[in-house]
Amino acid sequence: MQKEPMTIYGYEKLQRELKELKEVERPQIVKEIDIARGHGDLKENAEYHAAKERQLFIEARINELSEILSRTQVVDPATITHEKISFGSTFKVMDLDTEFVYEYTIVGAPESNPDRGFISFYSPLARQLIGKVPGDEINAKLPNGEIDYEVLEVYYKEISFE
Repeated sequence: MQKEPMTIYGYEKLQRELKELKEVERPQIVKEIDIARGHGDLKENAEYHAAKERQLFIEARINELSEILSRTQVVDPATITHEKISFGSTFKVMDLDTEFVYEYTIVGAPESNPDRGFISFYSPLARQLIGKVPGDEINAKLPNGEIDYEVLEVYYKEISFE
């Protein structure tokens, strides 16, 4: 099984979610199912069926998180030099056509959220920018076309997923 990189911040966030599901959500839904069972005929008991559906969702998410965490290689971006773009780096690039500046941070796949500037290590843009330094220009081949970028800055910035 290949280990997947993930920042320490993302790893801790997923661990907190898993703990919440196991220690709070799972016991709560078991109680809700027991209460709903007490309301009589299960065939027509919407409360019972809703609780069972929620239980399935919780168990599926617990399994998913457990699987993700089991194959994670935790990387603390604070311990890496960020002279060039690498995993955990935050960087600014300028679209050379529009002169619009974008800020991104390269993170693990489960942490990615492009709308918030967190791009997956495996994304087409990240793959093409790994190893680049300020001043480098690239013609990024992306799913929606090609974009010319210039790397403006590369640095470390503490990640917050909240």
